Amino acid sequence: MTIRVLLADDQALLRSAFRVLVDSEPDMEVVGEASDGAEAVRLTKERRADVVLMDIRMPGTDGLAATRMISADPDLAEVRVVILTTFEVDDYVVQSLRAGASGFLGKGSEPDELLSAIRIAAGGQALLSPAATTGLIARFLATEDPADPERDPARGERLDSLTGREREVLVLVAGGHSNDEIAERLEVSPLTVKTHVNRAMTKLGARDRAQLVVIAYESGLVRPRVE
Repeated sequence: MTIRVLLADDQALLRSAFRVLVDSEPDMEVVGEASDGAEAVRLTKERRADVVLMDIRMPGTDGLAATRMISADPDLAEVRVVILTTFEVDDYVVQSLRAGASGFLGKGSEPDELLSAIRIAAGGQALLSPAATTGLIARFLATEDPADPERDPARGERLDSLTGREREVLVLVAGGHSNDEIAERLEVSPLTVKTHVNRAMTKLGARDRAQLVVIAYESGLVRPRVE
């Protein structure tokens, strides 16, 4: 299956570079380019993209707003958004994860990392650069305002619906561990871990693993560690 990729960035030169890279892969193709968030949302629908590489800072409708629109559209439930950012430690990245992005990647990443990120997102694994993402969320939530309107306290309350094993798995997911690593720690099969993760996402209303990490920190299940 060919992965259909949409590029959303206000810099034409970067879009051109990404297009050459993506189109060079036999299992990928660029199906459109957008210079702002509104165009990205429109083209995502029209071109039936699987993965959107989304810049955060764009004129007009920015990447954060566009990510929210894509995530809120039931017809685009299978679309995965990967945030591209110049600064990996960026408050907007956390907001994007809350809005439904599947993860983030620095624009300075190696070409192989970008291609791998696209494949991971398309495969539904969703959490990219787990250690970096987890550390970023921890640093952000340790200093943010509890009255932030982006916070969703109701999600924390839903933790009561999780079984003991599901909570245990959630803690390990928030620590950036893969299903295989969690399976080894808990001495169960990766398939069993995947089942627990999927059930936790359903109960907590999370789109993917990235949002599970945010919920784990926001609810207090996992405590941020700030160096």
